[in-house]
Amino acid sequence: MVPNKLVSLLFISIAVVLPLQAARHAAAALPPGNTVAQWNAIAESTVVGSGAFQTEGFVYMAYTSTAVYNAVVAIEGQYAPVDSTIAGPAGASVDCAVVEAAYQTLRYYFLSFPVLIANLDANRAEALSPSNLNGCTADGGAGTGVGTAAASEVIYNRSTGPNPDGRITPIGVTSPFPTLPPGPGVWRLTPTFAPPQTPWVGNVRPFLLQSLDQLLSDPPPSLQSDEWVEAFNEIKAYGGTTSSVRSDEETRVAKFWSANVVRQYNRLGRDIAGERGLDLLETARLLAMVDLVGADALMACLHAKYHYLFWRPVTAIDPSAVTTDGFGPVPGYDDANPSTIEETGWRPLLTTPNHPEYPAAHGAITSAMAEVFSNFLGTNHVGLDVHGFDPARPAGNLDAVRHFDMPNDLRHEIIDARLWAGLHYPFSSVAGVVLGRNVAKYDLKHAFQRCAATADSSRDARFCR
Repeated sequence: MVPNKLVSLLFISIAVVLPLQAARHAAAALPPGNTVAQWNAIAESTVVGSGAFQTEGFVYMAYTSTAVYNAVVAIEGQYAPVDSTIAGPAGASVDCAVVEAAYQTLRYYFLSFPVLIANLDANRAEALSPSNLNGCTADGGAGTGVGTAAASEVIYNRSTGPNPDGRITPIGVTSPFPTLPPGPGVWRLTPTFAPPQTPWVGNVRPFLLQSLDQLLSDPPPSLQSDEWVEAFNEIKAYGGTTSSVRSDEETRVAKFWSANVVRQYNRLGRDIAGERGLDLLETARLLAMVDLVGADALMACLHAKYHYLFWRPVTAIDPSAVTTDGFGPVPGYDDANPSTIEETGWRPLLTTPNHPEYPAAHGAITSAMAEVFSNFLGTNHVGLDVHGFDPARPAGNLDAVRHFDMPNDLRHEIIDARLWAGLHYPFSSVAGVVLGRNVAKYDLKHAFQRCAATADSSRDARFCR
């Protein structure tokens, strides 16, 4: 928590704040939607624009969504905040609080990116322009003060206070991790042989979980098991670049799910907010659920990946697909199972991400998001339209759309999609799906709950205290 003295000083400043003048920057068109949706889209663009990997990207999204959610709840009440003690004065502008909470949080974490900071400054200037929030002076600066306090609290709790969360910089950096003796089943670097992707993410303090190993997946199957043989043969047949059994539609589905999940699921949250006309409070709650649960699910998954260090399909199917990587001999090992047949030159449809196999991260995040949207909507009949990659369009697009009636429809497809992509054995995706759902169920049980009804409608009652 931010020291009480700091919070007091922040709110003293609200009372004496001078009229806020928007800085003069080049005009920036704000994204569509209400103020929470706008700044979620700005946060997404900032995080993705920094080059953050998807797992660490969700960590940065969670910082921003926590600050925004806490700022809104500090004024509106109704729901319990996340690790927060701030409370907003009556009449404080929620819109102004949202702008400042997001802006200050993003500016702190991306200060080393001048172009991104210039974009943020321009977005804030446009938000405060006369045609929008007109300087945020109508409430005497109260909303701006709440947003500043919310951002400062997140930064203190996660980064500058006595208990930093373990985030490592710069963006995209690798880190040391415990290794296993080389041998069959042990992870090796895969083509294109990039350094291990952000092992440190698996040790960051979670946002809502008690620890990242509290829901640890069971170990992968033995290399002498029937389950292993079946998985090996299935992905060898369906997941290769030149597979003769994978259909054109299965190929399109595999490529659809190569989209950036930070963009996919935050966009889906904004789409739901817009379609259903959610107010600022409910939009902030939904997007905080997306980003905090998403961060916890991916951090727990990365923790398990670097715990088990299980090998990827390309390494198992083609032991020659290793290089001098410091993790074992060249060529690599076969599985010593007479029921499997390796294939020199086998490569997956999609490039293998540079982190271990088990459990599957796409399984974890997709399953967690299926639980989030089902929980928020209060039904299993979710009717989700998810945007993904269209291989006929430019790189990085989200132009394709797939519809899912039920949460488990989404889960089943991601298991198949990662098989067809040649990236994950089915058992890895199943383990990821189970992990993601378990993380989401825990997180949603312990956060974002409506305040208990009381006879007292005062601030204390509204803020669950």
